[in-house]
Amino acid sequence: MIRKGDPSDGPGILACLRSAFEPFRAEYTAEAFNDTILTADSLARRFSTMQIYVAEAAQGRNVAETAQRRIVGTVAYCVSSAQEGHLRGMAVDPAWQGCGVANALLDVAEAALAEQGCALVTLDTTRVLYRAKRFYERNGYRVSGTVTDFFGMPLYEFVKELV
Repeated sequence: MIRKGDPSDGPGILACLRSAFEPFRAEYTAEAFNDTILTADSLARRFSTMQIYVAEAAQGRNVAETAQRRIVGTVAYCVSSAQEGHLRGMAVDPAWQGCGVANALLDVAEAALAEQGCALVTLDTTRVLYRAKRFYERNGYRVSGTVTDFFGMPLYEFVKELV
């Protein structure tokens, strides 16, 4: 289930980000990694400037346990200019990767940006996230050629025209 997140989802969002990016910790600078996985404070700031969606999955095997849900994916977006939106903080728990969660999150975020008048959407990723880069390319994103510094690491911009 994909839904808009709220600050009460903070612990689940932080756990999802941590689990998704932990395998890449050694390839990030300490500052870049901390900015990627967020803290309670930086997540609160993100909630104040961006809309955050979460993907939830039922836990457990019996009725009582399946009533409990946990966050297995997240993405944030904002309108960055008159016709341009920006995605940030896309993450899927490793146990849920390849199950369609990322596609569902991306579809919801892109639809929300299109509804707000965006004709273009951008996102940034690091060199080490090979699987993420292939995912974005399969979903119509292309490298824009813009590379910025992300706490001592190159950050590559991807762009997609929304129909």
